[in-house]
Order: sequence, then C-alpha cells, then structure tokens
Amino acid sequence: MRAVVFHEHGGPEVLKYEEVPDPEPGPGEVLVRVKATSVNHLDIWVRRGIPGLKLELPHIPGADAAGIIEEVGEQVEGLEPGRRVMINPNFSCGKCEYCLRGEDSLCVRYKILGEQVKGGYAELLKVPAKNAIPLPDHVSFEEAAAAPLVFMTAWRMLITRAGLRPGEDILILGAGGGVATAAIQIAKLVGARVFAAASTEEKLKKARELGADVLINYKEAEFDKEVRRLTEKRGVDVVFDCVGAETWLRSLRSLAKDGRLVTCGATTGPNPQTDIRYIFWNQLRIIGSTMASTKELLDVLKLLWAGKLRPVIHEVMPLREAAQAHKLLEQRKVFGKLVLVP
Repeated sequence: MRAVVFHEHGGPEVLKYEEVPDPEPGPGEVLVRVKATSVNHLDIWVRRGIPGLKLELPHIPGADAAGIIEEVGEQVEGLEPGRRVMINPNFSCGKCEYCLRGEDSLCVRYKILGEQVKGGYAELLKVPAKNAIPLPDHVSFEEAAAAPLVFMTAWRMLITRAGLRPGEDILILGAGGGVATAAIQIAKLVGARVFAAASTEEKLKKARELGADVLINYKEAEFDKEVRRLTEKRGVDVVFDCVGAETWLRSLRSLAKDGRLVTCGATTGPNPQTDIRYIFWNQLRIIGSTMASTKELLDVLKLLWAGKLRPVIHEVMPLREAAQAHKLLEQRKVFGKLVLVP
C-alpha cells in the first residue's frame, strides 16, 4: 500500500509518500481501506518529536480516519467487509482502574492513533474492531475524518471538565483551529455567550458564521483587556486555551473570580509565564484535558449525525500532499481542518 511516513523527526520535508507493507488484521481486529484522513496539530508534534515518546521508525502519523472495512479478523462480531466506518482514535487497555470507570483517556497504557500507534495517513489501516464506529450513509468520509479528535477533545473540555453552563461567558482562543471550531459550536449549543479570539479578520468572520457572539482580533488588541472592557471588568467564566505559553498569562487575567481555564495543548510552547497571585486571589481553577472517553465521543457523534454540529473543512487535499498540508497548518493559514484523501 501507499502511505505517508517519516524515517526521522524534523520538518514537513521528512514526510515521504511511499510503498509500505500492507497491515494484516489479527484476532479482534479489522482492516479498513482509508477513504479520508485529516491533519491535527498532534501530527505535527509527533513528526517533530515529543520528549519521552519513542517511536518505531518509519512511522505513519494520522489520528483521524474513515473508510470501508476490507477484512475482519477472527473473533470479530457485528462488523463485516463493506461496512462504512469512522475510527475512534482512543487505544486503552480496558482493565486499569481508569478504564473500569469509563475514563479511557486516563488509562495507564493509553495510546492515540497516529501517535504511539501507526496512523491514518495510509491506504489501509488496522485497528481493534471496537475502534471501528459504523458511519451513517448521509455522512461523507471527509466529514467523518474531520470530526473525531477535535470534537471529542472539545466536548470533554467544555462539558465534562469545565462544566460549561447556559448563560455563561466563554473565551475561545485560536478560534480558527480545529478544536476551537468544534468548541464554538458546542458552547453555542449549550447556551453560552462566546468570545472568539483569532489573528485575522477573515478567521473572525468565519467564527461569527459558526455562532461566535463577540469577536476579538488579538493582533490588534490585547485580548484580556478587551474581555475586561466588554464585560465591564468582570471577565469570563471559562477560558478555552490550546495556545499555551503565548497566551497563558492573559488567559488568567481574562477570567472572572471563580473562573475556569481549561487546556488541552500548548502549540506555542509548554512553559508559560504565570502569576500565582491571580490564581489564589481570584480562586481560579486550571483544568487539564486530553482527548475523551469512548462514551463522550459517542455522545458528541449523535449531535454530529443529527446535524446540530458540523465539521469545518478548510480544504480537501491528496494524501501525497501531506507535507504541504503540515506547512499550511504550521503557518496558521487554516480555518478548521485539512482533510487528506488517498
């Protein structure tokens, strides 16, 4: 089969489109012919190299995928060749204390498709049968591939971890990112007032189309001061921050007393400046979140299948152009998701 692989860590140029051996499904596994995959910031970090993450090279990235089951292994029930499926990127042991209470992403042996496990930038993908979620006929492969990681992440951040409630104010940073575009929609569905911050007027216009109520261009104004001005110095109840070092201190300053900052990433760096006085004096809560449980993924998929939420696709590109797609994402020229088609 053809796949996008890297033999060493580095820039987008290390991604190569080449022939690799076909995977073979074992007991309890299915082989999926990938019809679409998508690009996430996680793919970029894996390509660059994450401290402590040791991969068997060459590695195939890609946390999202959708396609058609080509073959099923022994002991697989309820799935058959020809079935359209979306792939759940969660890989958990199912046995530890966290798995037993339904917290897949806290699993002590937790893995993510495309990170610790060879991923979806390929013509064929082997996964446990439990990770293959039947796909409704009215949902395209491109939409399905653009949805799992960003929507499960945003859902857990806002609903489970931050406990966003109707009538609350939320500031969503980096509003053009995939997770942020999902978060805007979820927050509006909850009934919150959404402050969206982005670097260009074009991205802000598109954030408005998704439902954002208040727009802040953080290249033209300091977003924390804008939030204070627009809320009459109160601040917002929740800040959704996947940006990291570049925004961290201003995120804290944007919060109302007893506010919550929820984070799932650090695209501008993991070691921000902070001020502990803001945290204890205003009794702030800083909440971490990673991916989601399978139950949370299935919950948000119901809303996607019903058309109440939608994946935002910036562009569909051939899989062989994965390196160019990485460049576009790194240059922040994307609103939503880039989808790759083998």
